[in-house]
Amino acid sequence: MTSAWLDQDTIDKLLDDSETWAIVGLSGDPWRTAYSIAQDLQEHGKRIIPIHPGAAAEGKEVLGEKVYATLADAAAAVGKIDVVDVFRRSEAAGQFADEAVAIGAGGVWFQMGVIDKAAFERTAAAGVPMVMDTCPSKVWFDRARAGARR
Repeated sequence: MTSAWLDQDTIDKLLDDSETWAIVGLSGDPWRTAYSIAQDLQEHGKRIIPIHPGAAAEGKEVLGEKVYATLADAAAAVGKIDVVDVFRRSEAAGQFADEAVAIGAGGVWFQMGVIDKAAFERTAAAGVPMVMDTCPSKVWFDRARAGARR
């Protein structure tokens, strides 16, 4: 049985019908997973919005995009954020699901290994679709591999 937060329709909707992804934890360090996933999102036509307080304080740009300290700052500057993609440990991730709901994000995505059942329940109760414990790059890889086998 698949977990509710790995619903294939929700995964497909967030990947296929979204344009702007806020990446929480994207600092600009090319050795971090958030960086390579953000690059992959850009290669798939997504606009990424880096969210990282330290990098924002330094006035950095990451992958050609201005870094914001908070989701609220980013939403105020860029408008609608379709998906909030969270690269934080499980115990710290729920706060960003709540912030995503507060800014009116279209969805929330917690990366592989990041699970917060209470955050999932709160987000779902607010009517915001959420995915946890998987990665956009993995889904795209699996799609490409399945297509090659046909």
